[in-house]
Amino acid sequence: CVCVCVQALDKAKEAHREERALVKQREQSGSADHINLDLTYSVQLNLANQYEKNEMHPEALSSYKAIVKNKMFSNAGRLKVNMGNIYYKQKNYHKAIKFYRMALDQISNAHKDMRSKIKHNIAVVFIAMGQYSDAITSLEDIMSETPNITAGFNLILCYHAAGDREKMKKAFQKLISVPLGISDEDKYIPPNDDTSSKMVIEAIKNDKLSQMERDLKARAEKYITTAAKLICPAMDASFASEFDWCVDMVKNSQYVQLANDLEFHKAMTCLRQKDHNQAKEILKTFEKKDSKMKSAAATNLSFIYFQEKDFDQADKYADLAMSADHYNPAALTNKGNTVFVKQDYEKAAEFYKEALRNDSLCTESLHNLGLAYKRLNHLEEALDCFLKLHAILKNSDQVMYQLADIYELMGDRQQAIKWLMQVICVTPTDPHVLAKLGKLHNDEGDKSQALQYYSESFRLFPCKIDVIEWLGVHYIESQFFEKATQYFERATLIQPTQVKWQLMEASCYRKSGNYQKALETYKEIHRKFPENVDCLRFLVRLSTDMDLQEVQEYATKLKKAEKMKEIREQKVKSGQGSTAGGRREGSGGSADSNHSSGSSRGERLSAKMRSLTVSNEPYEADSQKELDASYMDPLGPQIERPKTGAKKRVDDDDDFGDEELGDDLLPE
Repeated sequence: CVCVCVQALDKAKEAHREERALVKQREQSGSADHINLDLTYSVQLNLANQYEKNEMHPEALSSYKAIVKNKMFSNAGRLKVNMGNIYYKQKNYHKAIKFYRMALDQISNAHKDMRSKIKHNIAVVFIAMGQYSDAITSLEDIMSETPNITAGFNLILCYHAAGDREKMKKAFQKLISVPLGISDEDKYIPPNDDTSSKMVIEAIKNDKLSQMERDLKARAEKYITTAAKLICPAMDASFASEFDWCVDMVKNSQYVQLANDLEFHKAMTCLRQKDHNQAKEILKTFEKKDSKMKSAAATNLSFIYFQEKDFDQADKYADLAMSADHYNPAALTNKGNTVFVKQDYEKAAEFYKEALRNDSLCTESLHNLGLAYKRLNHLEEALDCFLKLHAILKNSDQVMYQLADIYELMGDRQQAIKWLMQVICVTPTDPHVLAKLGKLHNDEGDKSQALQYYSESFRLFPCKIDVIEWLGVHYIESQFFEKATQYFERATLIQPTQVKWQLMEASCYRKSGNYQKALETYKEIHRKFPENVDCLRFLVRLSTDMDLQEVQEYATKLKKAEKMKEIREQKVKSGQGSTAGGRREGSGGSADSNHSSGSSRGERLSAKMRSLTVSNEPYEADSQKELDASYMDPLGPQIERPKTGAKKRVDDDDDFGDEELGDDLLPE
């Protein structure tokens, strides 16, 4: 197109040169009276137009000025409209208005259409300047003299910008009453079976005039629909009543066919406002409409019921939508969804594939098909679906996350990390993705990178239990017990009924050499969970090491708690105590009992965490007079620290077996 404009400009320049040479030759031959002014005018106007099309605005303005100043050219003043257009393109709005008004003054009232178009140009400039009151004045003149669709729509926009709500409704009434001047569609129906008449009608159905009429009608319908959407939310009164007013106005106009579209938009607006009941009432009125509207309404009803988890109704309306239009990809997708929730993934995949056959760019069906293959463990097919979807939705973090998850399931951690890094580029503050990256790096053995991502995930969302657990265990392995304590304190705040976090917190205090704080923590745990065996074992151990008088009391409680635990386990095995297994951890049992059954994977203690609090090593005593509550650290010996109030220990074993503590094992 640019090349064509340049070539046209070259031809216009050449024509101008030839015309100038012709005029000069006639003047020299003494036949100046025979100069063709129409030819001169046409050549100069064409040159100015070509300058304007090539965006050579200074040259175009210069050419237009030369024509306007030439008094021999009648009606040349109209070209000031073209000059005003150039100033408008240059955003020189004041000069644009000046030239439009000068052109308007030179056009008589007999040329109403021309004057109307110039007034509309003036209104558009005022809108660009933000002077809506001046624009309204021009547009009101147009609508009162020569109304047209574009001016009526712009008038509604100006009233909306000015906040004049009542006049918006009046302007809408004027808009829908504007005559389009389009012939009736019946003219394209042949009056008889005459072959020649049919050929003529077939020829004029798609000629330029018919195309122009269809474009005008489509533009009018678009303006009216947009104006109605703009009017209703702008009103202080209820949305429904205002929309009903617009629908009634349209029904009584020449655009009666738009009433259904407006009703449908009303339902969609109610849906966006989460007024599901109102949306359902409106959509159900379309059940007796034509098949296209019926299918669209049933599709949306199916979607609403699916969101409300009323899967039977969702399935019913999905079937209704498919019966009205079996090639509706949205209806097929909804049907697949209702089957998907019933865990019939093979059948759901068939519906999704059929939807894709009808619309290959239906991203919802492609996404859900990938999920169905994933549930069926057809990972290669699922991967293919999400790779295709990624080609359509380049920046979708959900698609990239699914690709990472599939690669992880396939055992390709490096590819999973690659895709998760792309997710982080799109959503850098997603704590779940950061935790996933930490897990993958940890599985790959890269502890430093895992620590970085887990720490960032904790910073963004400090309530994710599996992240807190990993960080706490990591700092215990690194012998940073004070740091680990902070994470287990956080876990205790999040899950105060889970004794394991409090036991880990106390264990960190003990390992860091803060025995007094550890003792206080164990006492607090015992107060909350009086039947917890592990807590009592550590209380016996610490009380013995620190020569406390409570050692006999704790030993007695430990013996009683172990007997209670043994009785409960026997009842579970014999099937007589079915409720004992569901008892809360704090009401009895050790940290390795079935207190966390049914909890998430992140809430279960890891093997290393278990080894820090309990093991299967038996409790041994060196003599009958002194209790040896030592333990063997599964992570290796800890750094020796100064100790006060504690006896010398042979080893550092925290673990107790299932042996009962007799009186002969207690200090005399």
